Amino acid sequence: MREVFVSTVQDAMRTDPRIAVVLAEISRDVFAPHERVINVGIREQALVGVGSGLALSGLRPVVHTYAPFLVERPFEQIKLDFGHQDVGGLLVSIGASYDAPVWGRTHQAPGDVALFDTLPGWTVVVPGHPDEVGPLVSDALSRDDRIYIRLSLRSNTRTVPVTPAATRIRSGRRGVIVSVGTTLDTVLAATADLDVTVLYATTVRPFDAAGLRAAVSGVDHADVLLVEPYLEGTSAHEVTVALSDVPHRLRSLGVRRDAELRAYGTADDHDAAHELDVVGIAAAAHRLFDHPVV
Repeated sequence: MREVFVSTVQDAMRTDPRIAVVLAEISRDVFAPHERVINVGIREQALVGVGSGLALSGLRPVVHTYAPFLVERPFEQIKLDFGHQDVGGLLVSIGASYDAPVWGRTHQAPGDVALFDTLPGWTVVVPGHPDEVGPLVSDALSRDDRIYIRLSLRSNTRTVPVTPAATRIRSGRRGVIVSVGTTLDTVLAATADLDVTVLYATTVRPFDAAGLRAAVSGVDHADVLLVEPYLEGTSAHEVTVALSDVPHRLRSLGVRRDAELRAYGTADDHDAAHELDVVGIAAAAHRLFDHPVV
């Protein structure tokens, strides 16, 4: 995903003089030298502050580093320099929740989307395949608003045409699964024997409430399984608001809130610990959809 992101931005810079890239060491070797590629060093608060300053001067900043260093460490600058000053920019992270556990907890950011959820005016995009990255980045570069794109080292095996709305991958009668980004392959494998509708979402803010309501209207029971590759329940309130007048049950899967994993392991180990592997998702889906409320 990062390679597609870099090539898309560099191609756009050739024709769009507004675009400027701000780095904090990470990815400095993959961007070609350019007067509008600025490396501030290991200074993440400055990274975001410089990006917002470029936006105030009329440029379209692309601010990029590892997820915890882009979102968690300089969160105050995101809140004030971009949000409170009401300027636009494109923030792009890599590493996601635990793509590279070998680097330890410092390089994990399962709470990044939840943090953005506390700030108004941000679009949040979570692609699930490298081929989805190019169109999403190109669209973001052409706009003037605030966008966060969450890239991953992991990928689904197939791409899905990206739209702001959720895409229906499978139709069924027992309930609805909302699968976000890189969770799609695992969701499909885990629920192959269930008669359920599967929606695939890359744009999670704004949340596709209309698409969820339409999907729920076509099932026998308004039961929803929400599967997100970040903090468990991050979009639970969005589902609740979307279905506020529809009796429903909701089960959220994501990075668990009740445990701090201190053994680094592999990304697959973390999936298993958070019940985000095939076994965990299948168990949750069967518990929800095999026992509907009558």
